[in-house]
Amino acid sequence: MLNCWSTTLIPDTLEKHRKHPTSGGENQASPSNMAQSQKRASNEFRRTRRDHATETAEDYVEAVAQIEADSGECRGADLARLFAVSHVTVTKTIARLKEEGLVDTRPYGPITLTARGRRLARDSQRRHDLVYEFLVAIGVSDETARIDAEGIEHHVSKETLKCFKKIVDGGK
Repeated sequence: MLNCWSTTLIPDTLEKHRKHPTSGGENQASPSNMAQSQKRASNEFRRTRRDHATETAEDYVEAVAQIEADSGECRGADLARLFAVSHVTVTKTIARLKEEGLVDTRPYGPITLTARGRRLARDSQRRHDLVYEFLVAIGVSDETARIDAEGIEHHVSKETLKCFKKIVDGGK
C-alpha cells in the first residue's frame, strides 16, 4: 500500500538534507555513502533530462489530438498559433515527430497522429487531467492548476500519479 501522506516525510527529508557530510553530523562522508549519493543524484538528473526530452513530443501530440477533435484536422499554422512559435519551429518539430513515428504529414496536408502518437496523446492527456484534478483537490485555484498541470505532468512518476489518484478519488 502506498503511503502518500506520511506526516514524517517532510521532517525526515529536511533532517537528512540538513546533515551535510562536512558539517560533522552523524552522516559522515564515507566513500560508499558518497558513491550512493552521487548515483542517486545522477539517476534523478537522468530522469529529469529524459522527461525534458519527451516534453515537446507530448505537448505536440496532445495539441494535434485536441485540434483534430475540435476542428477535424490539424495544420502547422494551428500549432504555431497555439504554441506562439514560428511556422519554422513547428515544421522542424513535426519532422522530428514524424521520424519518431508519432505523426504523419504530407506537403500542404494536415498533420495526423499515428497509432503510437494517439497512444502518447491519450496517456499524456490522462496524466495532465489527473495532475489538474489533484491540484484542484488540494485547493489550488482553477487557473493556477491549469497552468501548473501543464508543467508538472511531464515530470511526475507513476508512483506519484497513484498517490494523486488516491487523493482525487477520496482515499479509495
